[in-house]
Amino acid sequence: MKIFLILGVINGFLAVALGAFGAHGLEGKLTEKALGTWEKAVTYQMFHTVALLATGIIGLKIQASSLSWAGWLFFIGIILFSGSLYIYSTTMIKTFAMITPLGGVAFLIGWVLLGYTIMKFL
Repeated sequence: MKIFLILGVINGFLAVALGAFGAHGLEGKLTEKALGTWEKAVTYQMFHTVALLATGIIGLKIQASSLSWAGWLFFIGIILFSGSLYIYSTTMIKTFAMITPLGGVAFLIGWVLLGYTIMKFL
């Protein structure tokens, strides 16, 4: 489960960098609504970075396919949810906003699987 620790570290770095870029580099270039969307993407990326790190840490103690699936779904969710919001907020192409719910579903399933794994194995 070392992969989820590495993905967590990378996504944590990216969330901080993208948050700073949004606050300083995009200020005045995007509407307030678009900046709010960017900020939402950063927030969800950081929350799920913590989920990736937790998955990796729990994976040091137990090996379960449900835990692995949870980690991958958190990562896929970051890409689909946050990634689509980053692109949407800078382009305002609605197609990207329509991808966002798929990332949200990935997050939800990831949380269910993480909870299941904790209940079953810990």
